Amino acid sequence: MAMPTTVTSLQLCKLLCQRLMKIPHKILIRDKTKPISLLRQVYDAGHRCFGENYVQEVIQKSPQVQTSGGHFIGNLQSNKVKPLLTGVPNLAVVETVDDEKIANHLDRAVGNIGRKPLRFFVQVNTSGEESKSGVEPAPCLELVKHITVSCPNLVFSGLMTIGMPD
Repeated sequence: MAMPTTVTSLQLCKLLCQRLMKIPHKILIRDKTKPISLLRQVYDAGHRCFGENYVQEVIQKSPQVQTSGGHFIGNLQSNKVKPLLTGVPNLAVVETVDDEKIANHLDRAVGNIGRKPLRFFVQVNTSGEESKSGVEPAPCLELVKHITVSCPNLVFSGLMTIGMPD
């Protein structure tokens, strides 16, 4: 999508949300593999909520597009937890927690570096597709219970899912 079209579409979406929805909302721009020059244009147009799939990219991009906190929306591996948290000190949320192991790693790392508690979403695989990450729906509640009870440095913010395309 060309840049003027992207900005125009973003502005239209924001206007529609303001008029049609009386609840707070945010539009998350997924910037997976997009060049920083394109992100700067969107940022300069007033957008502040970005989501990144890859740890290395969010570490490289976050200092160049200062936001109130980015979203990590990719599959997070245990060995990438500390680099993510130290490389992106203003990280607002991790949207892809899908098992106890990654939750425990996040909790320990947040505590060890002394940052404020980190918001997270539990990713649920509602489509059943093997190509998608996420906890199955049945054990989802147990995962949420484990994290809210055993991980004091994490703050549950909701569920995240990626639906099956039609």
